[in-house]
Amino acid sequence: MAPKLVWFRSDLRTHDNSALSAAAAQGPVIAVFLRSLKQWQHHGHGANKLDFWARGVTALREDLAKLNIPLLHRDIDSFDEAPDALLALAREYGASGLHFNREYPLNEWQRDAAVLGTFQKTNLEVKAHTDAVAFAPGELLTSQGDYYRVFTPFAKAWHRQLESHHLALHDAPRPQTRLTILSDPLPPPPRLDTSPVDACLWPAGQGRAAERLKRFLHYRSRHYHERRDYPVLRGTSELSPYLALGMISHRQCLQAVLAENEGSLIEGHPGLVAWGNELIWREFYQHIVVGFPRVCRYHAFQQHTEALPWRDDDPSFRAWCEGRTGYPIVDAAMRQLTQTGWMHNRLRMVAAMFLTKHLLIDWRRGESFFLHHLVDGEFAANNGGWQWAASTGTDAAPYFRIFNPTTQSRRFDPEGKFIADFVPELSKIPAKVRHAPPRDLLDTVSYPAPIVDHRAARQRTLNAFKSLPS
Repeated sequence: MAPKLVWFRSDLRTHDNSALSAAAAQGPVIAVFLRSLKQWQHHGHGANKLDFWARGVTALREDLAKLNIPLLHRDIDSFDEAPDALLALAREYGASGLHFNREYPLNEWQRDAAVLGTFQKTNLEVKAHTDAVAFAPGELLTSQGDYYRVFTPFAKAWHRQLESHHLALHDAPRPQTRLTILSDPLPPPPRLDTSPVDACLWPAGQGRAAERLKRFLHYRSRHYHERRDYPVLRGTSELSPYLALGMISHRQCLQAVLAENEGSLIEGHPGLVAWGNELIWREFYQHIVVGFPRVCRYHAFQQHTEALPWRDDDPSFRAWCEGRTGYPIVDAAMRQLTQTGWMHNRLRMVAAMFLTKHLLIDWRRGESFFLHHLVDGEFAANNGGWQWAASTGTDAAPYFRIFNPTTQSRRFDPEGKFIADFVPELSKIPAKVRHAPPRDLLDTVSYPAPIVDHRAARQRTLNAFKSLPS
């Protein structure tokens, strides 16, 4: 029987993989991975994400080997080369078709459409599967037939229309008869301008993802709603890098919630319900990039906010990037990002709102910086979060909602422990003044004074938004 090709991208797992399960049910499988370094770097991904991706492919190769599935590896410069590369592989290995799981940002959507078109012109089967979301974009629409613009009604519709098959887990393939085709040797890690963070922080593979999910459910999930906003407590799942590259599926996570919460995603334990809600947020943003593709073209979701008078202030932007703003919680957050490749979700909001509403610097600059450093960098979620903080996006915070970083610090890091961890120069001063060090202590610890006054910055931002055309 002629084999099927399965094209892996950001779905680096053999368990609960829609495309792999469907292809393996029809006969033997050959796996394919196309590394598109230039395209990924053009999209803004940096060393942390690219290194995690490469290690994820290595782990996938080992998992596929247990199933006697060879993995072919090819390098292409751009997505435009994907259709011909895949067709050439199908012909070279006598494959009768191709299966893959859909991706939704605009460039990926266009690439997948081109691959479908190329294979449809031949006598080869091609099948694109819905895998990263419960509902394919376009399946959940308002009563007017439009894509949802606000999360809460989207989530209500998601729950209302959810049926068991939407979250049904796909069987992992059984080991197939060994083929005469050998896996390709994997290329050495790419040479990048910067070094990635320590790989021990983010061990790759579906096995590691499953371990993290198990630990989260056992130790932290029931306190999630109470502790998720406190960065020093480590109260979140820290599964976002694994979800971003599909080393674990949203179905596996939600099924785990159902198992722990007596079969409910709406009622029951508030920690489990809150965490499940975060997974629906991820899906909401995937729908947004399809329904409103302008967000993939560097445009604001709320089009009237394109007229905002963003400030061109490179020194302040550098201070923000380097964690030298003089606001300790912001600086601790930024240093956590650059040192670990990850940032606590509450602090992502604080740091993003500081850049856009204290410094009045374009959200696109911050979005790009985050994507370059995040090991969990994912366009839809990153863009959605930044536009929420900047009040330019869907379901955005009202423009007059401007976090006071010092208040946020005192509330969510009350003893200043997180600040001390990532801004060690401030560990030398009393905890009670760590959130806003008095000026007479700054010189003694080599820490900068605040680069902007909160009240003045807040008023400047309010004036900027009030000046916008309705």
